[in-house]
Amino acid sequence: MPRGNPENLRQAAERKRLAAISRAESGLRESIKRGEPITFRGVAKRGGVSVDFLYRSTELRRRIEHLRIQGGPTPSPAAAEESASQSSVVRTLTAQVRELRKQYREEIKTLQDALAAAHGEILNLRRQAGLRPGATGPHSA
Repeated sequence: MPRGNPENLRQAAERKRLAAISRAESGLRESIKRGEPITFRGVAKRGGVSVDFLYRSTELRRRIEHLRIQGGPTPSPAAAEESASQSSVVRTLTAQVRELRKQYREEIKTLQDALAAAHGEILNLRRQAGLRPGATGPHSA
């Protein structure tokens, strides 16, 4: 003869499961509200449930994975402003680097042209002096 009431046990287990789901959802909402990255560990800690529980709960798991793929919640206005400020600085610095590269390329081209001209003059002077192209002085001939 079975002891206890199995239906009461099932109801108690269901209440416990629903309470855990409620805590997990609360933890998820809190993480979103704070603008934190959505992770299983973070939601579990904030909701007071186990990571295993989140993975076993199909709906919670789907929602957490969906939010993770989206990159979490949208940033708060202050965070968005800071991000915009940082991206403005990055754009400014990138433009400065681009301009410096352009100037350096032009300077290198000018120097290469001057070097080629100098080599041409040296060759002409050697020919005028009657030296061979590979010789270095007047007695090398």
